[in-house]
Amino acid sequence: MTSQHTTSQHTTGPDTTSPQATRPDTPGPSMPTHPYVARVHWAGSTGAGIRSYSRDHAAVAAPATPVVELSADSAFRGDPDRFNPEQLVVMAASSCQLLSFLGAAARAGIDVLSYDDEATSYLDLDASPARLGAIRLAATVTVAAGTDEALVRELAEQAHHGCYVANSLAVPVEVGMTVRFA
Repeated sequence: MTSQHTTSQHTTGPDTTSPQATRPDTPGPSMPTHPYVARVHWAGSTGAGIRSYSRDHAAVAAPATPVVELSADSAFRGDPDRFNPEQLVVMAASSCQLLSFLGAAARAGIDVLSYDDEATSYLDLDASPARLGAIRLAATVTVAAGTDEALVRELAEQAHHGCYVANSLAVPVEVGMTVRFA
């Protein structure tokens, strides 16, 4: 049995009224407890102009050890075999929703058997300044037979409201979900 329903939740930016919404360099008890550091490296020359330099670069984020090979979107002279920053933002929103949902489901005693998402966005060059448009998540969740579908949808909304990445973005994140039963 499959049920499909789309829930649109829009996040317009971080909550700056929350006590946790502090700058990383703010002293005192509200210092962030989960710092994130990424290191990015590029080498080459821009001396020959805008059309000639390599857009390829690498990033690491300890304690993870893989090096992420990045480039610009191929429309901007990047290497299409490498991730580009825009893809990483869309992936981060999708991954955060997944992890938030799985946590909410586990706390509620819901048996989630699989979760697949096709996350999409687009570069809106007509916006000023240019930016990603809305990020749309199209999750398909398979749960154990007999699971309350309304509860699954409620947990997806709770997860969205608790998703750190969606709460950090200036573009809206829209969550759609198809619920399947095993």
